[in-house]
Amino acid sequence: MLNYTILKRDRRKFLALTGLTVKEFQSLLPAFTEAYSGTSQSGRTLAGRRRKRQLGGGRRGQLAPMEQKLLFILVYQKTYPLQVVMGELCGMSQAAANQWMHRLLPVLQAALSAMGVMPERDGRQFARAERSLGEPQEYIMDGTERRRHRPKDPEKQALHYSGKKKFHSDKNIVLVHTRSKRVGYLSPTHTGKKHDKKLADDEHIAYPRKAILHQDTGFQGYAPDVQQTHQPKKSRGAKS
Repeated sequence: MLNYTILKRDRRKFLALTGLTVKEFQSLLPAFTEAYSGTSQSGRTLAGRRRKRQLGGGRRGQLAPMEQKLLFILVYQKTYPLQVVMGELCGMSQAAANQWMHRLLPVLQAALSAMGVMPERDGRQFARAERSLGEPQEYIMDGTERRRHRPKDPEKQALHYSGKKKFHSDKNIVLVHTRSKRVGYLSPTHTGKKHDKKLADDEHIAYPRKAILHQDTGFQGYAPDVQQTHQPKKSRGAKS
């Protein structure tokens, strides 16, 4: 069963399950705690009814410590297991796991926003957001795909089928800082069939003027108004 006190002793496993180091987890915990406290009402239950006993009374759940709550939602976000699997990992039912997911995800988003580490989602505002941070403007651009359930509708099947990956997927464009590894921009989600270059064109991303952009061959022909672009060329040997 997932337990923060035990898991933090194995730093490699902790990073693999949460996507964060123990130090990064501890840096996020205060903001997460503050965001969580803003969602609870001392005189009301989660259903909005008047409490019949004091806050904290009754049986203690599996996610009582705040570290467990943050560990739960980070593991879910990183590994994306079935809810029944997540429940088994944390010693709760599938229904309880579903409730905690919907309760903690907005808290995590609020905590990351308060820390100023949430990526920009509007391409037209990317340059303005980056200028306010004052970091070196060198980025790696890539298209990321993640598996999704095969749609039942034939038209949706065709839209979500990625010929490159050979499975049904959703896709996003990301811009990552080369030094800090921070995700500066995350595009809206698109269907897996859409090509990386076409997706980038449709987002109309506004870059800082002195930006240096590294991109792979999936963006062949994409030439935004930046200081420099770096793109590898396909070797003739690979084609043959």
